[in-house]
Amino acid sequence: MISGINPSFLSAFTFLGIAAGMLFFMEAGRWLKNRLLSQDAEAAKSGIGAVEGAVFSLIALLIAFTFSGAASRFQERRETAVKEANAIGTVWLRLDLLPSAVQPSLREKLHQYITARVAFDQVLPNVTAAKAEFNKSSSLQKQIWTEAIADCRDSGSPSATSMLLPAMNDMFDLSTTRVMQALTHTPLLIYAILVFLVMGGSVLVGYGMGGSRRRNWFHSFAFVATITMALYLILDFEFPSVGLIRLAPFEQALVNLQLNLQP
Repeated sequence: MISGINPSFLSAFTFLGIAAGMLFFMEAGRWLKNRLLSQDAEAAKSGIGAVEGAVFSLIALLIAFTFSGAASRFQERRETAVKEANAIGTVWLRLDLLPSAVQPSLREKLHQYITARVAFDQVLPNVTAAKAEFNKSSSLQKQIWTEAIADCRDSGSPSATSMLLPAMNDMFDLSTTRVMQALTHTPLLIYAILVFLVMGGSVLVGYGMGGSRRRNWFHSFAFVATITMALYLILDFEFPSVGLIRLAPFEQALVNLQLNLQP
């Protein structure tokens, strides 16, 4: 059984909402600064530098942390996708070590297994559909393993046992690794804290812009656009089956196996 985050929040409406929230809190900060200036100008200006430094340092730290983690996981997923395709190709070739009479059945099941693995990639980020494909591939793993052990034993070939079974084990291990990688993400609490800090930082930005008659829209929109794009890039790396950044070129290796390795 598998479970994971369904990234339905990774949409234009989400980031428009974040941008709108930042603008709202910047306006709130500006209003607060103007109000305090009318009451006590000295108090309105004291201590703000230390608070800004602490908040924006923490925002920068969290952005760097989440970006580094998302980019690292994306790289690991690319590498493991290619490794799994290579492992399946190795198993397909080493089936030649078995007697020709028992090969067709195993090749048919292995092809079904490849199809299930390709389908798992294609249905993401739909976790429910991915779970169904994962269960299908798990069932095929058991069938392939049981049949391969019996065929190796009946063949009496030490080379078949020593070369085919370890290759199958590696193939199954990489399948599990890829599934876990697809479902492993930065905890949502980290993102919630990051958004909370961004909104707090927006208040401080607006507060710093207070005291003037005219609003500095250029600086406001530049700040909002920069932070929003950074958040989008992090989430795009984190969920490569949803946004503009995709694993498809590397998952294509499995699709090519499905097309080229016919039982």
